[in-house]
Amino acid sequence: MSNVAELDRELNQMILQGKALDAFEKFYAEDCVMQEPHGEACVGKDANRKREQEFFANVEQFFGAELVSSAVNDNVTFSEWVWDVKMKGQPRVKMEQATRRIWKNGKVAHERFYYNAPH
Repeated sequence: MSNVAELDRELNQMILQGKALDAFEKFYAEDCVMQEPHGEACVGKDANRKREQEFFANVEQFFGAELVSSAVNDNVTFSEWVWDVKMKGQPRVKMEQATRRIWKNGKVAHERFYYNAPH
């Protein structure tokens, strides 16, 4: 089995380099589940790919991201992020987010995001 800490570090570095969609293709399982703070889980790589593409298509300007901290516990990883972005038609924001990933067989099987979001 692959080293989860190394895999998570590489995934996070790709995100910081602006290669989030490439990282998604490389690191996420075909049956992956992703879940935002409010709403139902999105199941399957195809459905999550579409969701990710739609999100990035709505980014008007990306000013940067910071990986504040990260931790690994067996096959579970945690990361704390600050995103500085301007979405289309929205003001520039700095969003703080925590992410929890569950890894299985070297791939992200489940990812959940935590942040304050309007309902």
